[in-house]
Amino acid sequence: MFEDLKEKRILVTGASSGIGACLADLLGSYGASVGIHYQSNKKGATDIVSSINKQRGKAKAFPGDLLLTSVRTNLIKSFVDAFGGIDVLVNNAGGVYGAKHLLELDEESWDNTMALNAKAPFFLARAAFAPMKEHGGGKIINISSVSAKYGGSPQTLHYGAAKAALDAITVGLARAGAQYNILVNSVRGGVVDTPFHQKIGRSNLDSRLKLVPLKRAGQPLDIARMVLFLASSTGDYITGEIFTVAGGD
Repeated sequence: MFEDLKEKRILVTGASSGIGACLADLLGSYGASVGIHYQSNKKGATDIVSSINKQRGKAKAFPGDLLLTSVRTNLIKSFVDAFGGIDVLVNNAGGVYGAKHLLELDEESWDNTMALNAKAPFFLARAAFAPMKEHGGGKIINISSVSAKYGGSPQTLHYGAAKAALDAITVGLARAGAQYNILVNSVRGGVVDTPFHQKIGRSNLDSRLKLVPLKRAGQPLDIARMVLFLASSTGDYITGEIFTVAGGD
């Protein structure tokens, strides 16, 4: 069903752990050539590259802090130089800076959270437009969050706002890209079992999971499978959509 992914050139940001690592590995298992972007987890990125290269695909790591303009400017170019083009961009990198009550939230945390979750995906997508257009089209898949739906918690309101901005960017890019066969969609993940929650100080998810109709956390593979569907030819007539993978949340 997904054999057309063989030799597709796919860049995944934030792919050294969690959802990004899982979806990169899954795409590589179908023979895709995958760029593994990471910020600081070199070992995680190296492990995913090794896993993909041992399977059917090809992979190469691309380090860089997406808060830096120079990294955002050069990442797509570096990937295209390495693989000869780009067929799919997965804007997965995300996170929360300064997870604290909104009454204590500082501007730097707000700005950095917005930059990582909304600004970086926009400028990476914009940079990908030209090579995608040159090759007859492409796909951009943005990894969003149900935080965009609920506005986040009082400690992560700025994250929810950034993901809501990302979903708006998805719709706008889809309209702009349609004439070039550049398809753009969002995947809103729910409460997924990754280290993300520990990083923002959530040691217990029981109360949050009680609000999920399926009463359990999702797994990275749940999100990865939706990305797989959209990245392959099964998603060739889908653009401007926001898909929620959240157990009914």
